Amino acid sequence: IGAAVFVLAILVLEYVQVKSNALEKFITGKSKVVIENGQLDIKQLKKLRLTIDQLEMRLRNHGVAKLEHVKSATIEPNGQLGYELKESEKPLTIGEFKNLMNLYFPHLAQQLENSPPSDTGTQKDLFQEINYPKTDTPRYLQ
Repeated sequence: IGAAVFVLAILVLEYVQVKSNALEKFITGKSKVVIENGQLDIKQLKKLRLTIDQLEMRLRNHGVAKLEHVKSATIEPNGQLGYELKESEKPLTIGEFKNLMNLYFPHLAQQLENSPPSDTGTQKDLFQEINYPKTDTPRYLQ
C-alpha cells in the first residue's frame, strides 16, 4: 500500500508539473545563470555554493578549455551544467564546411559531391544489424 501511495504521489506531481508552469517552477526549480555574456555571476555562484574551481571543473568535463570561451552557462535544476560557446569558439559543422567549399572552391565541391564514397572494407556499419537483420542465428548461440 505504501509503494502504491508513493507511485501515485509521483504521478500526480508529474501531471501537475506538466499542467502548471508556476507549480513546475515551485516543485523542480528553474535554471540559474552563472555566466552571462562571458561574465561570471559571482553572486549566483555564492547562492549555489559553487566555487569558480568547481565551475571550471564542470566546464572541463564538457571539453571547454578556457572560461573565456563560454558565452553563457546555467546550472540546471537537476544539477547539470548547460553552456553556450562564443561564436568564435564554436566547432565547425559539416554544413558550414560544405557552404565554405561551395563558396571558395565550387568546382572541387561539385567533384566531391559526385564522387562515390570511399569504402575501407574493414570498417563495419554499426547499424547494419538493425537496418538489415539476420534471420539465421550464429551456431555458437544455438
